[in-house]
Amino acid sequence: MDDVRQQYDQLLGVGAKRLTGYPRRLFQAQVCLTLCGGNAREAECRFGWGRQTVSKGIKEYQSGIRCVENFHARGRRRREDLDPKLAGDIRSVVEPRSYADPELRSSRRYSNLTAGEVREALASRGYEPGDLPAERTMRDILNRMNYRLKRVVKGKPLKKMAETDAVFANVAAARAEGKGDPRTLEISVDTKAKVAVGDYVRGGKKPDGPRRGRGQGVGP
Repeated sequence: MDDVRQQYDQLLGVGAKRLTGYPRRLFQAQVCLTLCGGNAREAECRFGWGRQTVSKGIKEYQSGIRCVENFHARGRRRREDLDPKLAGDIRSVVEPRSYADPELRSSRRYSNLTAGEVREALASRGYEPGDLPAERTMRDILNRMNYRLKRVVKGKPLKKMAETDAVFANVAAARAEGKGDPRTLEISVDTKAKVAVGDYVRGGKKPDGPRRGRGQGVGP
């Protein structure tokens, strides 16, 4: 007889695990009222259910009022959410040493500051070492704040192009040819031609790199 009762208790436990939230509490309350005389502690010992949950389910079942679950309040809140001032100070330290994605494909910010360097900068601003997150936690905070560790690429100065000498040679030849001709009028014009050269041109790709010839592509 005890074996049969144990089998039924196991089946009731399995049935309760298949439910969640309010339906589970109602099921536990009905089982407790029917088999345990409404004693939540006995239901805890017999089925392994939490007696506080069973008591809540009995109150909901008898009153017909459902308790709304606050799932957002569960768990541990993030450090930057608990301390907005700390989050603002982290941004003020990292933002001047960060830059956006050159190709603008994401909203990530790249910085050359490590988590340990950010902790040292915050400590120099008056934070006690015990009040600051650990280095690993600081790394997680920076990732959640959309900062990624990456060496900041400095813009390279515009170098003289291969065609520069040929352009000036052509200008010198034209001036020498028209210098002795009285019918030639020499006009000096100052022009500023913008040449797209650098690390951020064409999404970081080299404009003078090797290109595909005809017949090397895919398709007609």
